[in-house]
Amino acid sequence: MAESLSTIDMVKNRPFDFCLLIPCYNNFEGLIFSLRTVNYFPCRYIILIVDDGSETPVSSQKIKSAADVLCDIFIIRNEINNGITDALNKGLKWIEENNISKFVARLDCGDLCDHDRFYKQMDYLLSHPDVGLLGSWCLFENKNSSLRYRYKTPSQHERIKRAMYFRNVFIHPTVIFNTELLKNIGHYPTDFAHAEDYAFFWQLIKITRTHILNELLVTCELTDKGISSKNRRAQLKNRRKIVMQYGSNMFLKASGAIKIWVLLLLPKKLVLFLRNLLQKQ
Repeated sequence: MAESLSTIDMVKNRPFDFCLLIPCYNNFEGLIFSLRTVNYFPCRYIILIVDDGSETPVSSQKIKSAADVLCDIFIIRNEINNGITDALNKGLKWIEENNISKFVARLDCGDLCDHDRFYKQMDYLLSHPDVGLLGSWCLFENKNSSLRYRYKTPSQHERIKRAMYFRNVFIHPTVIFNTELLKNIGHYPTDFAHAEDYAFFWQLIKITRTHILNELLVTCELTDKGISSKNRRAQLKNRRKIVMQYGSNMFLKASGAIKIWVLLLLPKKLVLFLRNLLQKQ
């Protein structure tokens, strides 16, 4: 279920710089919290929210009013909760079918954007047309504790390709990618539950140049209720499968698999504690 076609036709084929894709499930407060941090030229971007079966659906007008958003907002609604991969793919399909924008940006409910995030990312993409996937460093933070750590990664394409064997260099809510690339790779893979973004980025890396802005442009909410935290073991196992399937360097594939095996043995809280500790040194 989506907004009326007549409303969509008003913005269809307009030259928006990007469409901000946000999946949402029973988290209206987190959605508004995130949208209040989005800043860009109002007439040059659009927001698409995929409501994945929330118990209390809300209208685009209510969201615009609560978040004080000036740009156009559209909502796709699932009658039942189908999961984030389905929600993201429905969003990508809608963006492609309506020829909405040159780029797709991502954000999750509860995550915060730096005031200049989208200006900086779009400036880079428009001045580097060979780059089809762009991310940034980010800060992971738990609002209810002192746990926080900076997630810094390599920024150049060749180093990114190597680092992907060992971790997901692209934190999902930080990325923007070229919509045209979807014609080559399709949408998010459905056979890697809780690691669909990792597989998606591996596919993009094989067909386009990539880059990471070495600035903390997004603050990601760190919570035990998050999808990654609740499904950590399944996510790690699928990450190993992804490295084995998409990687081409046998030594790096083996090394990456060993690292994931070690992470499977360590409790999540210990891993987070060590990250937090190391950054205080």
